[in-house]
Amino acid sequence: MKHLTDKQRYTILVMNAQGYNQKEIARAVKKDKSTISRELKRNCDKRNGEYDWSLAQRKYEYRQKQKPKHIRFTNEVNELVNNWIAEDYSPEQIYGRAKIEGKECVSHERIYRKELISIMLHKNK
Repeated sequence: MKHLTDKQRYTILVMNAQGYNQKEIARAVKKDKSTISRELKRNCDKRNGEYDWSLAQRKYEYRQKQKPKHIRFTNEVNELVNNWIAEDYSPEQIYGRAKIEGKECVSHERIYRKELISIMLHKNK
């Protein structure tokens, strides 16, 4: 796992409060000491300068939500998929045809999910 877990953050809090150095903390949570250093600097409370694991976790989750996501199911891809579905192509055929033609497309699993959502929305109306 690349990111720190909430349990690792709690361990960092406890060990840091007990006076362990960053190298010892890093060994305990199985991360590099630079990760511990960055964690303590980035996620300390700006008001009192102390590290709080729950604040650090909330900051991490906020950063993850704010991170720009790569959206592959664009309007152009959606239009392409809808046109081929109207021509009675299966999701596997749509994906294969798009690949052959060198067009941007999503996986056949994603097309199935799109269709399932569409069917469920129409069913609820």
